[in-house]
Amino acid sequence: MSEDVIITYKKIGETPLESLEKARKERGIATDIPMTYAGRLDPMAEGLMIILAGDECKNKEKYLGLDKTYEFEILVGFTTDTYDLLGLITSEYTNSSHLNPLSGGSDADSEFAYSDVIKDTVPKFIGNITQKYPPFSSKTVNGKQLFQLSKEGGLPEILPTHEVTIYNLRCTSTMIQKKKDLYSEVQRRINLVQGDFRQKEILESWARAFKDSNQQEYTVLSCICECSSGTYIRQLVHDISEQIGMPLVTYSIKRIKVGEHILNDNVGK
Repeated sequence: MSEDVIITYKKIGETPLESLEKARKERGIATDIPMTYAGRLDPMAEGLMIILAGDECKNKEKYLGLDKTYEFEILVGFTTDTYDLLGLITSEYTNSSHLNPLSGGSDADSEFAYSDVIKDTVPKFIGNITQKYPPFSSKTVNGKQLFQLSKEGGLPEILPTHEVTIYNLRCTSTMIQKKKDLYSEVQRRINLVQGDFRQKEILESWARAFKDSNQQEYTVLSCICECSSGTYIRQLVHDISEQIGMPLVTYSIKRIKVGEHILNDNVGK
């Protein structure tokens, strides 16, 4: 592999630019040498990221087109305006008695029943699909990125779409998290993010949601997705949520493969 192709690990809370500058510093790359990342990851996402330096930057499009593999988790019971934890809550179940029309049992029983519905639904998204760009994304419309339009309240009525391919999509396991532990983890992850991402308002939104909720246990499903370049996992989870009529939010995303580059112990964390 060329020394101008850097395989690095972006941590939760980092922006792609922060990860790039960290790689520049660690490798002693002069500030006058151009660098770019080939495929961004959201602040809440982690995993393998390809950084290009020097003349290799001219080949960025080649790297952008590589297929990806993600491990991700779905949290049942909430949706946010960003479709991940770093967002204001837009929908939630606050009373376990209304949690699941399929089951009248405990929180755990109810959510496990819905986990079966999710597991049965995700294969329906395998294949060539038309995917919307998330409202909080870098897609440009009329000279402005969607996340800017979202903050200004100026989103277009019809969001732009693109074609992507889901080669494989499945849920691998289900776990139950206690309310207290879940809230602490949500706070921890949000607090890892630096810069202006509405953290104060978002933390207040989550605090209100957990305070108002009578639910004591929440379900988190672990999934894996092999997909074409350009696929938004956050949007995929949101589409699944709309399909089953249940609030779902992306709890975590880890990119484990880009093209033939696989996340392993040689990629620094």
